[in-house]
Amino acid sequence: MPIHLIWGEDHGSSERAIDLLIKKIIDPDWASINLSRLDGQDSSLANQALEEALTPPLGNGGRLILLKKSPFLNGCSIELASKFESIAKQIPEKTHLLLINNNKPDKRLKTTKLIQDLIKSQKAFEHKFELPSIWDITGQQKLVEKIAASLNLEIEKDAINYLIESIGNDSNRIVSELKKLALLEESKLKKDIGINEKIIIKGKSVRELIEGITTNSLEIGNCLLEGNYAKAISRTDSLLDKGEPALKIIATLSSQIRGLLWVSLLESEQQRDVNLIAKQAGIANPKRIYVMRKQIKGKSTKFLIDLFSKILAIEALLKKGAIPKNAFRDCLF
Repeated sequence: MPIHLIWGEDHGSSERAIDLLIKKIIDPDWASINLSRLDGQDSSLANQALEEALTPPLGNGGRLILLKKSPFLNGCSIELASKFESIAKQIPEKTHLLLINNNKPDKRLKTTKLIQDLIKSQKAFEHKFELPSIWDITGQQKLVEKIAASLNLEIEKDAINYLIESIGNDSNRIVSELKKLALLEESKLKKDIGINEKIIIKGKSVRELIEGITTNSLEIGNCLLEGNYAKAISRTDSLLDKGEPALKIIATLSSQIRGLLWVSLLESEQQRDVNLIAKQAGIANPKRIYVMRKQIKGKSTKFLIDLFSKILAIEALLKKGAIPKNAFRDCLF
């Protein structure tokens, strides 16, 4: 009767954990019957999840009820909470109830306390997928290390820092780039990799694979800083024509301008400690602060705020399905 609790804003990592659970529990031939995907925002579907949780699997394998945006551990109606409490210990042995939520469970609720008791008796399992803040460099480094370990990879410290500066805390992109880097390192070894032998991701390889694209995107940011929007559009078009994803360009620009904005804000408060500025701005290498100071020389904080707002507006349009080239033009001109 296992109950699985998955929470946190790292959607990429949580989705991978969910996929692993499905592969472990569900027999593919019986998936249409034994796998349910429901949305907990709809109270009727939350009720349905509880009712299905009392049903044993049919055929081979187990049964999995996946409830996204689960209300049970973050506040729901008294009736729904009571129903959850009444069935939690009655779930059949091969039936699994998977509760998914962005938010951390509210420890004050009776339902949460019940789950914690079940976790202690190993009848429930909690999986946390929290994203580190942009200023939490140590947290971001641990995230990269954790993902690398899950891919059976070792990674050098300078490679970790470079990935953080290039990608930030986007776990999906970190996974994607690490897989590419693993292939690159494997090709360099010029031999078959044994099952138990780990590939080491080196800083030089990170630069070889990522620096070209990141530099081009950063050049777009430099054009924007100069107020040369036409040149920025031209460079953006060139990257898009080469197949570079628009959201990837925006991620680099957002990270670049956000960091410069932080430096500008802290400079305006007379903060001179580069280590402190780097920590609060989410910059892995404090030495970069000296370069960033030169980049924003003569630029007001208001200018950077306005520019960052334009970047966010482009991102919003892209996520609504706008044509990438149009999104950049509409927000920059």
